[in-house]
Order: sequence, then C-alpha cells, then structure tokens
Amino acid sequence: MKKLKILLSLVFISGLVFMFSCGDDDDDTPALNPPSVTAPSGTSDVESEGDLSLTFTVQAPAGYKSTSVTATGGTANVGTQPSAGATSGSVEVSFTAGTTAGAGSVTLTVTDNANQTDDATAVVSISASETEVTLTSNITEDATWTADKVYILGGRITVLDGVTLTIEPGTIIKGEAGTGSNATALLVARGGMLMAEGTAQAPIIFTSVADEIQPEDMAAGEFASPNLDPDVNGLWGGVLILGRAPISAKNEQGDVTELQIEGIPTSDPNGLFGGDDPSDNSGIITYISIRHGGTNIGSGNEINGLTLGGVGSGTTISNVEIVANQDDGIEWFGGTVSVTNAVVWNAGDDGIDTDQAWSGTVENFIVVNPGDRAFELDGPEGTFTSANHIIRNGTVYMGDGGVLIDFDANTDVDISEIYFYGFEAGPVVEQYADLTVGTASNFEVTLPAGVDKADVFVGMPDAEVVEVAENANTVGPASEAGFEWTWASQSGALGSIGL
Repeated sequence: MKKLKILLSLVFISGLVFMFSCGDDDDDTPALNPPSVTAPSGTSDVESEGDLSLTFTVQAPAGYKSTSVTATGGTANVGTQPSAGATSGSVEVSFTAGTTAGAGSVTLTVTDNANQTDDATAVVSISASETEVTLTSNITEDATWTADKVYILGGRITVLDGVTLTIEPGTIIKGEAGTGSNATALLVARGGMLMAEGTAQAPIIFTSVADEIQPEDMAAGEFASPNLDPDVNGLWGGVLILGRAPISAKNEQGDVTELQIEGIPTSDPNGLFGGDDPSDNSGIITYISIRHGGTNIGSGNEINGLTLGGVGSGTTISNVEIVANQDDGIEWFGGTVSVTNAVVWNAGDDGIDTDQAWSGTVENFIVVNPGDRAFELDGPEGTFTSANHIIRNGTVYMGDGGVLIDFDANTDVDISEIYFYGFEAGPVVEQYADLTVGTASNFEVTLPAGVDKADVFVGMPDAEVVEVAENANTVGPASEAGFEWTWASQSGALGSIGL
C-alpha cells in the first residue's frame, strides 16, 4: 500500500512538470523575420574603368551583423554600413568597372544576428569611355584632366578666380581652329590655379586639333606630331597665365595697375592682369609643350605660345617647350615669375619677349630659328620700376632670324652668358647704346666667314663678346642634356645644330 502511494505521487509530479513545460512553450516569443535588402532601382551607368557608388537599403529585425559583396564586370567594395545590432540602415558600395563595355552587376548579401540572410542585386551598364572631351564653357569648379582622354578646347576656356585645374602627366589638349574673338586658348584668370605637372617621361602637350597625336603615342614615348611639320603655326591660340603681381603700365590718364592682356578681347573681363602681390601664385607648370599656336585676333594682336601677365613669384614654371608659334615663344608682361629650362623652336616672331618691368629670371634655355628677333627686351611703360629681369645661360641658333637682341631706351635687363651661332651676315644687336638701365655681358658667338664682330654687336664693348668655334661655347647649354623630352630633341633638330 505504501509503495502504491509513492507511485501515485511520482505520477502526479510528472504531470505537473508536463503541464508547466507546455505552459512555457505557449509563452515562447516567435522568431524575428529575416533581413531584407533592397538594391538601387533601374540600371546604373558607368564608363569602363570608371567608378560608381551604389546605395542598398537594409531592414534587419534581428539586428544587423555583417555584409558581403560580389560583382561582375568589375570590382566592388563595401563602404559605410549600419552599426552592429541596428535594425535598419543603408550600405554604400563602390564599384569600379572593368575595361570591357557591357552588362555588370553588384550583389550584396546581409546577415543578421540570428544568422539569417538576404541579398539583392544592382544592375550596372558599362559603356566604353569617351576618348575625347570637348570643352565649350569656362571652368567654374575644380577639375582634373586625365591622360586617357584628349581635351578639345572649343573656344577660349578660362580657369576662373578661385578654381584649380589639374592636368595629369601625359595629357593632350587640342585647340580648335578659330580667329578673332573665336580664337581658342586656355586662359588662367587672376586667382585661378593651373597645376600642370608633366614629367620628362610624360609631358603635357598643348596643340591643334589638326595634330593627330594620341594618348597611345604618349604612352609609347613618341612626343612628336605624327603629321604636322614643326614650322606649321597659327592653327589655334595658346596658353595665357594671368596674375596679381605688379606691372608698369599706363593709359591716356596715367599709370594703371592692371591691363587687358594682349590676345584677349577687351569684352572678356577675365583678361585683366596686374596687381600688388609680387608673390602671387598661379600654380605649377612643368614639362609642357605648346605647339602650332599664335592665331591672330586682330591686326598685330596675336597670342603668344606662353603668355605670362603679372604672374607672381609663387608660381613655378620649368621645362617648357614652344614649337611653331606664329607670334612670340614666351612673353612676360610685368610680374615676378621665373622660368628655367625652356626651348623655343620656330617662333614666327620673337623667341623671348619682355615688357612692363618684369623682374624674374629666365635661364638655361635654347632658342632655335626665331622668325624675327631672338630677344625683344622692353622695360617699364609707367612710372613703376622694379629690379632688373635676368636672362642668362642661353644658346641661340639664329637660322633666318634678323635681330639678335632688340633693346630700347628703358630696357631693364641684365643679360649674360648667351651663345649666338647659326646665321649668315645680317643679324645684329639693335640699340645697344640705349641700354642704360641694364647690362649685357659675357656673350660668345660663332661668326660667318667675312663678318666682323663689331658689325653684329654694334656698340658693345669688345671684351663682352668672345668669338669661338662652332659649338665650342662655354656659356649657354652646349648639349641637349635635360631637353631630351622635347619634340625639338626627338626630331633631331637640336642634334642637327650641334647640341
């Protein structure tokens, strides 16, 4: 009897346990829904080798845990994502397209804290990248031009005040044909910045649309024009850099601190240059070649290969080549900027021209075949004067040019260490007697047979001009070392004159 009571008690307890167990099951919280991922709607477009940002939205009732991404047609990486445990948010994915045009996709998979997953796929259309970009309006915000494209100047394109244009090494820029007010040019206005930093292995080329040079030529190290001769000029405008450094100028009312730059219509206010900041900075310009420019915008008003108007000493300019410009190679209008390592080849007018109390330095340069003068050196036009500008360490092969140096009564230059050669009877130094502000010294020359030194360097002290055998010079560059990147060097033109 006692054993029966114990047995009944055990049965009763077991029943209670069973009832409580059933009650606990009835109170269990239902499992939370799995995550939900939504891809961007429609098809997203991107150029080959271009970048694209995609935003996926995520719902994760059980809490966000992790995500992964896969792609076709390119590569994808997860950027921003929800914090751990978040129940909603978004995932940013960056997609870089491959080189082949066609369809692509990006699939995002999300895992929640219950290890449940969901995924969604964004559809991508990859188009072939444009190889030419035509510019018809001014540059109003920071921009970068890249070496995989050719940039076409469809007019006078200005980098505006406060804006920076960066040009990558190896980039080609071509100007469309145009004259007068329609002349094409790249103009950097006062306050604008040009960061054109080429290299000897990948210079930056400014040329005409008639030039067939392409990025693949640059990549192969072929920097010469494949179809234009190096004496074809006037096909487009040129490059103009303007700044706020002091100039010496005047008009009918007297001294002025700013002027409209030569080659730009007065209707364009971006053509003003000059100011009161000697250290003004317009950027970095190095390893650039400017070709086939100098179109005329009016009677006697051409665009130089490189025009520097009121450019300050904060600007860096080095390793510059000017080829076949219809007007001057490089011209300074006041300012304080210096230039090193320059080649001016086949300029239609002057190789180097200075005006309006420019007070910088140009050194280590070569001028080949100037159309008129090797140097036209002027001085202040107003009452403002500055320290003399310095021209030194230059080699000049005159060819058919007519004047070695043209001074005037207020030329404020100290010019020295210049070697002249490669000319027949005729070229002379003009108006040396007027050089009262500056100095000319330490010249070397190789004269044609029968030509007297005094008839060429009229009025210069005999001791300042030394006759040497051709290419036996001790002043000025005596070889093309350092200039091998230029078209002048690659064409053999420098070698043909003994450099």
